Amino acid sequence: MGLALFDRRQPAARWLGLAMIAASLLALPFVLAAAGMAWVRITNFAILFTLLALGLNIVVGFAGLLDLGYIAFYAVGAYTYALLASPHFGVHLPWWAILPIGAAVACFFGVLLGTPTLKLRGDYLAIVTLGFGEIVRIFLNNLSEPFNLTNGPKGIWSIDPIHVMGIDFGNPTRLAGLVFSGTIKYYYFLLAVLLVVIVVNLRLQDSRIGRAWEAIREDELAARSMGINTRNMKLLAFAMGASFGGVAGGMFSAIQAFISPESFVLTQSVMVLSMVVLGGMG
Repeated sequence: MGLALFDRRQPAARWLGLAMIAASLLALPFVLAAAGMAWVRITNFAILFTLLALGLNIVVGFAGLLDLGYIAFYAVGAYTYALLASPHFGVHLPWWAILPIGAAVACFFGVLLGTPTLKLRGDYLAIVTLGFGEIVRIFLNNLSEPFNLTNGPKGIWSIDPIHVMGIDFGNPTRLAGLVFSGTIKYYYFLLAVLLVVIVVNLRLQDSRIGRAWEAIREDELAARSMGINTRNMKLLAFAMGASFGGVAGGMFSAIQAFISPESFVLTQSVMVLSMVVLGGMG
């Protein structure tokens, strides 16, 4: 009887725990803002890098493909957003249209990286992906002549902030007696995107695709002998991981309102990879 009572209480305790976590996350930016708005900005960047780690976890954790140039997809998404929401080309598309475009462009670059590396493993794959990340950064730094695409090392500024239902994330908003600064509003926006990405990752992990990636990670030859199309599965891993990086890059542009090639150096890729390794691959 005691065990049965304990079992009935378990769902209630679980929901109570989730409610406490949700309340803590909702109150966190105001608690941090009391110590200084810089702490809220740091938290926003922590969430951005968590998004990058979740995307890289698909490539490194699920499929077992070492990628040292992942920050290139972050850069592609950031510059896609900047070019389509700034005075650089005079284009000002809404954020909900640009983020999918940035994800698609980053996905294309992911396939572009994955295609020539399908037969590489280990250190050789790491070297190629590292080179890809540096090539993208160098291109961004030099594509200002003869046609000014990226504005070179000067970067792109005056990038449009996100607008949701008439709320401008670039200016403070007063609601229910509370003042929501742009940084706090971005915190909630990033948190919502993070929850969606976590759900997508969990669904991928439990799907047939996720199990195929894990089979390739454990033994590619055995996976191929069981009928798994390892070529397509590897390309899909690169594409899915890159698309998450593209979305994170777009949000980085909106938050910063300025980007330059110096934001996408090799140390950023190493940092994201370290997050995946220390957090538990796969």
